[in-house]
This record gives sequence, C-alpha cells and structure tokens, in this order.
Amino acid sequence: MGAASLAAMASAAAAQQDGIPTGPRPPVYAPSLPEQADPAVAARPVAQPVATLREAIAVAYSTNPNLLAQRASLRSTDNRLPAARAQFGPQLDLAAAQSYQRDRFEILPRTFNGRQGFSNTAQAVFNQPLFTFGRLRSAEEQARAEIALGRDSLRLQEAQILLDVVTAFVSVQRETNFVNISQQNLDLLGRQYRDSAERFRVREITSTDLQQIETRVELGRAQLLEAQGRLNASRADFLNAVGAPAAIELAEPEPLPLGAETVEAAYDYAEVNSALIRAAQSREKISRAGVAAARAEQRPRLDLRGSAAYGTTTPYSSDLRTTQLRGDLTFSMPLIDSGLRRANERAALEANEADWRLIDQALRDVRLGVGSSWSQLTAARAAIVNYTRAEDAARRAYEGALEQEKAGARTTLDVLDLLRDLLNTRLNLITVQANEYIARANLLAAMGRLEGPLLVPDIRAYDPTENFERVRGKGDIPLITPALSSLEGLVVRDNRSDRPIRDPAGRLETEPPVLKAEPALPPLTRR
Repeated sequence: MGAASLAAMASAAAAQQDGIPTGPRPPVYAPSLPEQADPAVAARPVAQPVATLREAIAVAYSTNPNLLAQRASLRSTDNRLPAARAQFGPQLDLAAAQSYQRDRFEILPRTFNGRQGFSNTAQAVFNQPLFTFGRLRSAEEQARAEIALGRDSLRLQEAQILLDVVTAFVSVQRETNFVNISQQNLDLLGRQYRDSAERFRVREITSTDLQQIETRVELGRAQLLEAQGRLNASRADFLNAVGAPAAIELAEPEPLPLGAETVEAAYDYAEVNSALIRAAQSREKISRAGVAAARAEQRPRLDLRGSAAYGTTTPYSSDLRTTQLRGDLTFSMPLIDSGLRRANERAALEANEADWRLIDQALRDVRLGVGSSWSQLTAARAAIVNYTRAEDAARRAYEGALEQEKAGARTTLDVLDLLRDLLNTRLNLITVQANEYIARANLLAAMGRLEGPLLVPDIRAYDPTENFERVRGKGDIPLITPALSSLEGLVVRDNRSDRPIRDPAGRLETEPPVLKAEPALPPLTRR
C-alpha cells in the first residue's frame, strides 16, 4: 500500500466518529415481526420481558408446558389408588337380551319338525370379594408406589426445567457482557487507529504499524459479530426455557444458597432428598408389589356371589316366565397350572432385583453429580479471584503501555498485544463467573434443592398432594373397604418402607475439597 493511499485512508478514518477505518458498523440483530405479518399472529398476546432471575423462575414454574404436562400426568396417576381400592367393594353387573332362536329336528327320514320364536331375558350378577390372600392389597400397594414415582418424576422434571432457566439466564447475561466488552475493545482499537493515523500522517510511525492496527480492528469487528450471534442464540434459548423474552438489561441474579457448608453435608442431604434416588426407590416398590401379587396368585380366595335371573321357560316364546335367585360362598384354589404361576413369581423377583440394583446406581449418579459440581464450584470460585487480579494488572499494563508508546518506549505491536491480553482476561473472567453460578445450580439440582419454592419463597407452590387428597377416598365403600384392606394386610408385607442401599462402593475415599465461607465475589456485570 503506497504512502498516498495510507494518507487518504488516515484522513477518512479521522473523519469517522467511531474511528473504524472501513466497512459499515456491525448490525445488532433483533427479532421482529415481518412487515406483512398475519394479523392473527400479530394480535397474539406477547409475554412481558423478564429482567430478573426470580421472575424467570416464577414464569417457567407457572407456564412451562413440560412441567404442566408432568403435573397433569401425576394427577392422572393419583386415580390409580381409588381404582385399586374400589376392587375391595361389591361388583354388580346387569345383562338383558332379546333373542331369536330357530331349530329344526329330523324326526323321520326327510321329515322335519321345527320351532322358532323370540324370548326376553335379564340377569344381575353380584360379587363381593371377602379374602383374596393379598391379591387386592398388592394392587393397592403398587398404585401407591406408582403415585410416589410420579411425584419423584415431577421433581426431576422441575429441577431440569429450572436448571435450564438458570443456564439460559446466565448465558444471556454472559453473552451480553461479551458483546459489550467486544464493542469496548473495538472502540479502543478505533481510537488507537485514529491516533496512529494522525501519527502516520506526520511520519511518526510506519505503514506497518498502521496495518497492524487495521488487522486488529477487523478482528475486533469479527469478534463483535460472533458475540452478537451468540447473544441472539442465547436469547432464543431463554425464550424457549422461560416462556418470555429476556429484557435488554438483566439484573444481577441473587446468589443461590447451597444449604451445605461441606461436601460431606451435601452428600448426606442428597442421599435423603435427591429426586433421582427417591424415584429409584419408588420404582423398586412397584416391582416389590409385583412380587407380592405374583405370590398371591398361588393362594386361594373367598368370594360372596349372587345372581338374579328373569327369563322364559322356553327360548322360543316369552309367554311363560321364570325367575331365579342364587347366593354362593365360593372358595377357589389353583391346583395345577404347569408351572405358570411359579414362572411369573421368578420373573417378578428378578425384576425387583434389577430395580434394587438401580437404586445403587442412582446413588452413584447422585454422588457423581454432587462431587463434580462441588469441585467445579470450588475451582471456579478460586479462578474468579485470580482472573480479577489478572484483569486489574492487564488494564494497568495497557494504560502504561499507551503512555510509553507516545514516548517511544513501546512499539505499536506491544500495545496491541497488551490490549488483546486485556480483552481475553475480561472474557475469561466473565466466563468463569457464569460457570460458577451454573455450577451452583447443578449442585442444587444434584442435591434435590433446585425447586421453585426454595428459590423464590413467595411463589405459589404446586402441592402434588392436593389432588391426591381429593380423589383418594372416592373408591372406598364405608366400613367394607378399610376392613378388607386391613385384613389382607396380614398376608402382604409392608411395601412402603425403603429398603437399605447396598452399594458396595460406599463413600468416596478421597473427598473433594471443602468449600469454606464464601468471600465477596465480583458480580457478573458488564465491564
């Protein structure tokens, strides 16, 4: 590039307000409706932008479709208990028929005599189980375990959704900071380019120095465009996770309380409250009830049966009627089934063994999540302190290099390198701050504490027992159902207690470092 061209470029650069030598300003992308938008679409209500993490959690907790679907699924599961207890009560069936019958009888060779006609019949059948030796009680216990599994699955779904919300919120804030820092870096490069262009005009620096700055300007512009693209993608993730758009300015999220001062306390809390472990235990209770049901099928049962029939003496006419009343106390006992019931029992036992082993695996998964998140949190918090110091040192070094460059003690390349170090340090600090907050959320999720009411105390908490209490007794017959259920409880073991965890690995021999009292950390703000 010749001297005249460089001089002309320098003059054009000095005339620009932003100090960027060539090309248009990077566009800031923002979603908007097309000009010819469908009026029906444009008229749809738009959710208000969310500016705080508390608002984001409250909106997602109340409106997330997956969470609402899981709650509805749990309410559906609640009806399995009254359906199971309804089997203890009497059953009455009514059948009525109008029949036509035509018969031909050969009384002599090639001589037939036939009868035909219509008849009306009705029958009522009554059955009251008295003692099924555990069949009905095991079905009741299985329904209770399925409801417990539904509640645990709801907690898992809620934790995952809130984790997505926290991650989306922090990601938008992080990418916004990236855009601001990239813009600040581009402005610094622009000012430095203007100064260098003026110095080149008076022949204080060479064309190589000016070209080096121009290279960094173009790189800064590319970095800004990439940061804007990531920000728009993060805002799309935010809208998907929360159900409302993110505000232009997001407030600083409040610290997430861990509820545990040591990793040992976090392990202990998670083993009792983790939804993943509780779900595995509930699943084992379902298969345990299946074992009881398979064993009950090998036992006798006692039923009280009755029937009433109103029909005709002949199927060809309704002229002559007949009535029948019958009552039976029926004792039935399976004798030979060629090993079918034994095979079902063995299959149920092995299925329960598999679910019992999965409790151990759930415990390991929870320990892994707690330990990994705790280690990431500890490392991120320590790194924040170092990056903060590094940023302060990089800023002072850059400002000093600018003065030294004017005095001729530093080259342009030295100043650009220091500016690049300052940019990278700022970006790394913002990244580790975001990682620290996300690690907290992951730790709370692994412990079983990432729940809406715990994060936002004034939120209207969803009570999974409200619908259960409303429907639980709808299948009961007063006196009969409680009495028969308690009677069958004599032959069915308690299915509601948690079996002990048998994980032979036990606790980790080497625990992650203990998280001490939390020091004051720099907020996740724009710099």
